[in-house]
Amino acid sequence: MRRQGSLCLLVGWGALLAGCGPDAAVDTLPVGLEITLSRAVASQVGAYQVAVLKDGAKRNCTELQRTCLSAQVESGALLELEDADGKSGRTLRFPSAPGGAAMELAVDVPVGRDYALVIEALSADTPTRFLGSSCNYLREVNAGRNAALVAAPIELTEQACDPVFSR
Repeated sequence: MRRQGSLCLLVGWGALLAGCGPDAAVDTLPVGLEITLSRAVASQVGAYQVAVLKDGAKRNCTELQRTCLSAQVESGALLELEDADGKSGRTLRFPSAPGGAAMELAVDVPVGRDYALVIEALSADTPTRFLGSSCNYLREVNAGRNAALVAAPIELTEQACDPVFSR
């Protein structure tokens, strides 16, 4: 049986392209993330795609945010994740909340060290377009308590790339 740590994501709209939220507190329950975007782009975002990469310290978050993650890494570099409903995959998609309301997401991540968490904002239209992403380093995911983490701002860098990983 694989040990998992819970990673809670709080996704919502707020300050213009800036991450905000409470400072990380010692001894808080699962890793908390807050993503914020301007309301001006709320109508364009249809979903968030969450992925966690192995060997986070070897990765450059600035580079990972330039274009679709699928154009930069092989799917084998991604960890298997599971959402609160038991759906699993190397990437998990969550629909954005109507009108940009805040939403909380729960993602189980394998217990371990040295990860990079990438959250991609995807368009509401078909075919899905990459609108931008956020990248954070996760030094450690524990089976128990995890310190809170405020996610980096989503950088809007719309690119003509396919955000879907081929399985």
